[in-house]
Amino acid sequence: MAFVLTGIRFPTARALGLSTRSGFPSQRTFGANLSPVSKKQIKVRFPVASATGKLLVPGTESDDLSSSTTLNSNKEAASCNLQVLQETSGVKIEDNIELEAGQTSISSALIGEESMNQGDKSSVSSQAKEEVEDVEEKPRFVPPPGTGQRIYEIDPSLKGYRVHLDYRYNQYKKMREMIDQYEGGLEAFSRGYEKFGFQRSASGITYREWAPGAKWATLIGDFNNWNPNANVMTRNEYGAWEVFLPNNADGSPPIHHGSRVKIRMDTPSGIKDSIPAWIKFSVQAPGEIPYNGIYYDPPEEEKYVFQHPQPKAPKSLRIYESHVGMSSPEPKINTYTSFRDDVLPRIKRLGYNAVQIMAIQEHSYYASFGYHVTNFFAPSSRFGTPDELKSLIDRAHELGLLVLMDIVHSHASNNVLDGLNQFDGTDSHYFHSGPRGHHWMWDSRLFNYGSWEVLRFLLSNARWWLEEYKFDGFRFDGVTSMMYTHHGLAVSFTGNYSEYFGYATDVDAVAFLMLVNDMIHGLYPEAVTIGEDVSGMPTFCIPVQDGGVGFEYRLHMAIPDKWIEMMKLKDEDWKMGEIVHNLTNRRWLEKCVAYAESHDQALVGDKTIAFWLMDKDMYDFMALNRPATPRIDRGIALHKMIRLVTMGLGGEGYLNFMGNEFGHPEWIDFPRGDQHLPNGAVIPGNNYSYDKCRRMFDLGDADYLRYRGMHEFDQAMQHLEEQYGFMTSEHQYISRKDEGDKMIIFERGNLVFVFNFHWSNSYFNYQVGCLKPGKFKVVLDSDDKLFGGFNRIDHTAEYFSTEGLFDNRPRSFLVFAPSRTAVVYALSED
Repeated sequence: MAFVLTGIRFPTARALGLSTRSGFPSQRTFGANLSPVSKKQIKVRFPVASATGKLLVPGTESDDLSSSTTLNSNKEAASCNLQVLQETSGVKIEDNIELEAGQTSISSALIGEESMNQGDKSSVSSQAKEEVEDVEEKPRFVPPPGTGQRIYEIDPSLKGYRVHLDYRYNQYKKMREMIDQYEGGLEAFSRGYEKFGFQRSASGITYREWAPGAKWATLIGDFNNWNPNANVMTRNEYGAWEVFLPNNADGSPPIHHGSRVKIRMDTPSGIKDSIPAWIKFSVQAPGEIPYNGIYYDPPEEEKYVFQHPQPKAPKSLRIYESHVGMSSPEPKINTYTSFRDDVLPRIKRLGYNAVQIMAIQEHSYYASFGYHVTNFFAPSSRFGTPDELKSLIDRAHELGLLVLMDIVHSHASNNVLDGLNQFDGTDSHYFHSGPRGHHWMWDSRLFNYGSWEVLRFLLSNARWWLEEYKFDGFRFDGVTSMMYTHHGLAVSFTGNYSEYFGYATDVDAVAFLMLVNDMIHGLYPEAVTIGEDVSGMPTFCIPVQDGGVGFEYRLHMAIPDKWIEMMKLKDEDWKMGEIVHNLTNRRWLEKCVAYAESHDQALVGDKTIAFWLMDKDMYDFMALNRPATPRIDRGIALHKMIRLVTMGLGGEGYLNFMGNEFGHPEWIDFPRGDQHLPNGAVIPGNNYSYDKCRRMFDLGDADYLRYRGMHEFDQAMQHLEEQYGFMTSEHQYISRKDEGDKMIIFERGNLVFVFNFHWSNSYFNYQVGCLKPGKFKVVLDSDDKLFGGFNRIDHTAEYFSTEGLFDNRPRSFLVFAPSRTAVVYALSED
């Protein structure tokens, strides 16, 4: 019996006669290896008492025996004098701190001394050794915490909330100290994927799982004919289960690559089979509903080897948000290889410098858009294999594109059969118990960020994608939901600081975000982190050492909401001042990624900007061989202007969802059947159709359709930013917001932007203030015929500045400003 996934045949029976493989080449050592498998085992002293008087040891059980110890209960945790990473930072390490009588080191205690001796003493291939040596030339470590006080210099208004902010920072520092003391630092702690899950060694395979609620556990799968008595696991005092499988007599691995595996446990909820929590690949076999965990360890000759270096993060970030599955013009699920070959070159031609990929983590429900994650370490098998994803990322790097992953640490799928929910039979394993652990709107589970093993799992998960797949950073989903116990639901944030720093704030979650940003930026200095936060949390994009949460960018989520609000108004009711305020309303020194619309606005139940503007006329009047309607002319003009003014004023980065650059028609509707509600009502499905779950790129390519003009404009806009770098220029001045003329004029960098939003009035000899003297020329014109405009601007004209104060600018020049047109001017170099 076998099943097939994208051309790769995974056998379900153990194959014999395979050659012996030594080691697991993915194992790497960075500087001072302080992991449990390190040659230099650091010992620690830890009689650290919690508020309840119990010994606070990572991984131990709390009063609720089914969950791990929460960290915020230790309000008097002693500072850790152990300083780590001597080789990497020059800081002295005390190698032989003695343990209290009867204690062992925490790193070995959780895993078990015996298993360390038998299963993890693996040899490393010569290629891996070379990689290790290369990395050790530039060892990576996470710098120690700072004082966390600079936030009060940046924003003096925060001083009124010093008690909360200092408490938050102290909680983060205590976590850092405890991780340093018990785990050897964030560098070692974030490599949990080298300890848990399946670990290949020269002598066999060790499988480990943290499941404190389980009373009995065994590893089952194709390799042992699903015999529950063949490989029974042992449990240590911290709830970690493990089993070692020696190699077969002929030297072949005990579990064959591509075979199915699960863990069977006797739990408080009964006997259950689960996909291992740290599984690296899972698939849904044809005709089956639950997914199967797959032991993924291909032979060396089949593993993808990265060929191209990761590009450095650009100063201006221009992101093309995408979804692999729906990236085909055909009504089907697309693949990693097709995206690599067909979509990446398109993104490069358009002028974007980063691609953000959604739905990478495995999710059993396709229509969740990838946000109901079931297997956190496994790339989605719908689109192909892990090695095919690596080839996609490598190709993007070859093209000079950053690859950002839409990572979900805000919640998890509610699935019990193939997800983390009730993994060990308890309600509070990885999640909060009771109502706090359930997101009622998303129907998903909410992590307990105060749990030691949850921290290990999520920090290791972020590092896994950076290390194994060479992602260049993350867009963290649902951060607002994480930071507040109300999850931002039914709450209107007004900007009052008491809304951010009070009892509604989940300090454990904020401290985790500080830790994960600390780890990412410490170990991967070029990596980019973007947080999806709608609340406007102050300090969100300030470095952790200064007291901030540590993200590099915040998604400016208020912008698309405002544009949709304006779509419902008549042109004469559009307020220029409101547009400018909404685009520029961001915190000082905190960078934002601006966008007019993302995937959210394209989903069924909402409308894209193009559909709001042109609606049903898009079905009949987008061909150039027939006259356009006034609605089409208006829609195309405003579609271009909205995007340009958003990029021009909205932030230091820009994002567009694939296809929206050319006004992709209609909405996104994933294949789904009828949904029967408990009250008897039925929500109609779409008969599992893929018709509206694709991107018809051919529309934007067709030179006989009006979509082509919007496509060309977006490309010109991206290349303009690449040439002038105006998004990250320190110079920005808004000289005019005229409600009568419907004009917006501003300077950004060395460019002057002139927007005429009036529906009918065009202005001759319109005076435009400017800073610098000289001769100006047109560098971008939304009315250009190439962009579907009316060609009313003479691109050969020259515009000379004259001295004299105008709109608070020392100089000015005169232009022709046609209705519903945006023009960008630059100083001529000749």
